[in-house]
Amino acid sequence: MKKQTAGLFVLGAAGYAALELLWRGYTHWTMALTGGAVMVSLHRLRERVRGEPPLIRCLCGAACITAAEYVVGCTVNRRWHLQVWDYSREKGNLHGQICPKYAALWALLSAPIMLPK
Repeated sequence: MKKQTAGLFVLGAAGYAALELLWRGYTHWTMALTGGAVMVSLHRLRERVRGEPPLIRCLCGAACITAAEYVVGCTVNRRWHLQVWDYSREKGNLHGQICPKYAALWALLSAPIMLPK
């Protein structure tokens, strides 16, 4: 179980950092840690929502990612002033840390994890 969790963490950390490099052209070490933690969380969440319809599973995945993004954002951007990202120009943002546009993208990105094989 520990090996599986460690593997999921490394996969999430590397995968999210790579995705962010492709999307924005840069990343931050805190995003790799967040990606790893989110991957482990999504894997566990998937088991809990297995019987739900696909859309609900993806929305649960998006909620998990968005919650992590908000907590990490409030820590690294607002408390530590690292300015890793700023969504304050996005419509519907909350403290510049999360916004509906990216929450919707998280629903799409969580689909491969949240939907059964």
